[in-house]
Amino acid sequence: MEPLISYSGLDLTLVELILGAALVLLGALITLIFARVFGRRGSDELQNHLSQMTQQQTEMTQQQTELQGRLSQMAEDSAQRENLFRESLDTRLSKVSERVGQSINETQERNSANLKQLHERLALIDRAQKNIETLSGEVSGLQSLLSNKQSRGAFGEKQMQDLIQTYLPPNAFSFQQTLSNGKRVDALIHLPNDQGNVAVDSKFPMESWRRLTEADNTPAEALAKREFSRDISIHIKAIADKYLIFGETHDIAMLFLPSEAIYAELHAHFPEVIDKGFTQKVMIVSPTTFMATLHTMRAVMKDAAMREQSHIIQREVGAMAKDVVLLDERVSKLQTHFNQSAEDMRKIRISTEKITKRADKIETLDVTESKPVTNIAEFKKSAS
Repeated sequence: MEPLISYSGLDLTLVELILGAALVLLGALITLIFARVFGRRGSDELQNHLSQMTQQQTEMTQQQTELQGRLSQMAEDSAQRENLFRESLDTRLSKVSERVGQSINETQERNSANLKQLHERLALIDRAQKNIETLSGEVSGLQSLLSNKQSRGAFGEKQMQDLIQTYLPPNAFSFQQTLSNGKRVDALIHLPNDQGNVAVDSKFPMESWRRLTEADNTPAEALAKREFSRDISIHIKAIADKYLIFGETHDIAMLFLPSEAIYAELHAHFPEVIDKGFTQKVMIVSPTTFMATLHTMRAVMKDAAMREQSHIIQREVGAMAKDVVLLDERVSKLQTHFNQSAEDMRKIRISTEKITKRADKIETLDVTESKPVTNIAEFKKSAS
């Protein structure tokens, strides 16, 4: 059974209230029996007690009613506070859920963006790895190419030929040409005006260069330097002996080094080798300096070609001047014809105007009243 009144943890049901009222009535009956047994005086006292008890019961009933009303009000207030608390809690939970959901969405978006960037970077890394593998293979191939002396010589010669073909006209050079002494040169550059042909020979002292770089800051460095200087000097002497032929080749030949590093090492630490080359009229060039030299040679060739063709240019200019004079005479004659034609056109316009005026006079004549014209003289007189 549900409690009728709840207060401070004390629950009172309807049965308990009825039992309480029955106990009060039982006490009143006992008091009445006691009054009959002990007489009128006791009856009066008992009556007073009953009146007091009745009054107390009435007061208790009122208090109980007030208590019940207060308990009802407290229950309503508690229900309202509970509803407010529940609403506030639901609102806060909704806001928290919304914030959590938004935070989760933002986190998912950031994670997605980060994953996308990670995939892109991984793709770049994969491409870079492939490029590195390709470059590694090319480097390995180049290393194997340079490790063979014959292949290394072909590589330097091909690089030299590419530079010459790029910066010089086709008729200004020749490859693998045999000289009068029976020696074959890698390239001959034909200078103009009987200046001779510049012999160019490609050399790649890779072994001595490797020994020099590997012996850096070691006891074997001095020996490696001597061997490197000796190899370059041998190449210089061989070029001077083979390709400097009086009356056939130019006074200076060229030793082409296909490596900028070797060329820089020579100029930085082996000036005596460079001086030896100048003494023997052999100029050492790298791809960069050889390209600059070819530019200079091309300018010289172009200037020489212009000088050779100067008389042709002068003859053509003279012929062009005669053509200009002839053109001026013809234009003058044409102008005379134009002037004569203009004069003829002016006279023709005068004649047509006279004819038009006489035709107008003829139209205005009164043919019926005038006498017929018998001759031209009369016609002219009448017209005038």
